[in-house]
Amino acid sequence: MARQKNILSDELKAQLNRCKTQEDLFGKDGLAKALIGNMVTYMMEKELESKLGYPKNGRSENSVENRRNGYNEKTVRSSSGDIQLRTPRDRVGEFEPELVKKYQKDISFFDDKIISMYAKGMTVSDIQSHVEDAYGVELSTGTVSHITNKVMERAKEWQSRPLDAIYAVVFFDAIHYKVRDRGKIVSKAAYTCLGVNLEGKRDILGIWVGENEGASYWLNIINELKNRGVEDILIACMDGLKGLPDAVNTVFPETEIQLCIVHMIRNSVKFVGYKNQKEFCADLKLVYNAPSEDAGQVELDKLINKWNDKYPLAIKPWVNHWDHISTFFKFPQEVRRLIYTTNHVEALHRQFRKVTKSKAVFPTDDALLKMLFLAATNVSKKWRMAVKDWLKVISQLDIFFEGRVIIH
Repeated sequence: MARQKNILSDELKAQLNRCKTQEDLFGKDGLAKALIGNMVTYMMEKELESKLGYPKNGRSENSVENRRNGYNEKTVRSSSGDIQLRTPRDRVGEFEPELVKKYQKDISFFDDKIISMYAKGMTVSDIQSHVEDAYGVELSTGTVSHITNKVMERAKEWQSRPLDAIYAVVFFDAIHYKVRDRGKIVSKAAYTCLGVNLEGKRDILGIWVGENEGASYWLNIINELKNRGVEDILIACMDGLKGLPDAVNTVFPETEIQLCIVHMIRNSVKFVGYKNQKEFCADLKLVYNAPSEDAGQVELDKLINKWNDKYPLAIKPWVNHWDHISTFFKFPQEVRRLIYTTNHVEALHRQFRKVTKSKAVFPTDDALLKMLFLAATNVSKKWRMAVKDWLKVISQLDIFFEGRVIIH
């Protein structure tokens, strides 16, 4: 698409060039008000052009029945404060712009458009280019950043909001990114807690950006969950990070721990020769598909006898972590399907990767958190129940966790 002509008047361009600080642009009397008003007026003029069928000054207006007829002025609210807006009129009075309705008093929608583009993974330069192509308006890097930085206020409120007292299941996982920190590019973990409440609805309890994944950092997060109102977690699902089960049980001693079976399988297969992987996986499947823990233990013993001498590293995790692997055997299939794997939180992380793939390195922790928060907000709007037959699941949990399933 060809770039449209810049719509800024020479006077506004000159004022823009004189802006040296954020205050000059976004302060109480900053230039942003005039820029926003100029942009919105231009967009409404384009609407009128579409209605009349010809551009401004593009043909003799006397040759058609309807034509332009000046402007109405009104004061509206924007993200930069109250501004004067000029709405173009037509001669017969039929034109009412879609962009800003006749009695509309708030036009902060434009910020939401910028934030929406940012949430979909568009870079600042992508947003600048798109806005210029679509509206003929040049936005500086500072303007886009100023708008998207407002997200941090919302993210901090969201991150500190009160949580439910009881969660049926909480999934713990982390995803890693490159972030610039004190002049160096380092790998950092974005820690995610995804809960399923007693109504069967998924809820992202928080996203934290910190050093590489470790049990001590998880302990801080779990303590924060408690400080925000969580009194009990029935089942905690996680991968095999050493120390994380102890961190959970330190804060919530009655919580059942379930290690992700899919993670366990992947970690084992890495240590099995390619020619034996199919046979090994078939034997391993008999362990985690067993109808009961006792039956699973029998199949595990068979697995040990058959493969331990050849692939001890593939067997060792199942032996060492059996207490936290076998938790799901206690429950019926409906509950097993929910806690068998951390797929719920991994699906969320796949959405994170979609919007962050254009960023090889994030400039700050806040820049990463800002984008993940927006992605999480967008994804969660489309969520349905965590499982189809939640009433059956919660009824089962009520029996297994007698006296702990308290629905207000």
